[in-house]
Amino acid sequence: MAGHPRWVRRFLSEDDFAAITAAIARAETRTSAEIRVHLERRVPRRLLRRTPDPLTRARHVFVSLGMHRTSERHGVLIYLAVGDRKLAVAGDVGIHGRVGTRHWHDVRDRMVERLRGGAPREAIVAAIEAIGAELAAHYPRV
Repeated sequence: MAGHPRWVRRFLSEDDFAAITAAIARAETRTSAEIRVHLERRVPRRLLRRTPDPLTRARHVFVSLGMHRTSERHGVLIYLAVGDRKLAVAGDVGIHGRVGTRHWHDVRDRMVERLRGGAPREAIVAAIEAIGAELAAHYPRV
């Protein structure tokens, strides 16, 4: 935790990180897909001016992390720009083609509710669990 910037440590505690990491590990034991959470302090201003949609930034991060290289194109990224209070859930083309935009919006909306309630850990863990269940239904680990 000491390696994280101060703004991250104010947003999530060490226990929060452990719970999030454990949730990802649990979800990924049931699916061949990849789930990641990416935090940024702010959406880069040059991008925010062009397109205020956090999903655009999430897609950039998705590609920069190499998540588009999964064999079945089934990675999912939870993106949070903490200082800007923006978030997005981005699924690669394989899983997106199976669940569609509505599913990602539902996950995002439930996250927003929990975040507004001051529960970032619960918001992220619940999102991972929902995403993991959907991924396991379409891409079970064999």
